[in-house]
Amino acid sequence: MDELLREYLPILVFLGLAVGLGLVLMLAALVLAVRRPDAEKISAYECGFNAFDDARMKFDVRFYLVAILFIIFDLEVAFLFPWATSFQDVGVFGFWSMLVFLGVLTVGFAYEWKKGALEWQ
Repeated sequence: MDELLREYLPILVFLGLAVGLGLVLMLAALVLAVRRPDAEKISAYECGFNAFDDARMKFDVRFYLVAILFIIFDLEVAFLFPWATSFQDVGVFGFWSMLVFLGVLTVGFAYEWKKGALEWQ
């Protein structure tokens, strides 16, 4: 039991510090924050349309294309780094599997490019 506690004590200390710091920062924000809402602060942001309009309204498909582009590059990075670190262990099958995966991502990227998602106006 003493050995188990000694091995997990650094993890418990780290978790305790993380939770404590998180609570202190949230409480400090509640206590010290200035609360003066105005029209600009409560308006919709980063979405391109007013949040209280009709839910069935049409909006530009570029929002979806940008999200798809982010997912393509995010998936590529998330799978490419572990694959590269274990490249010697995966063998030829792992190599060709990754090439197929990158090919699928390239097709998605080409689709985004064709639709004009990379052209910022």
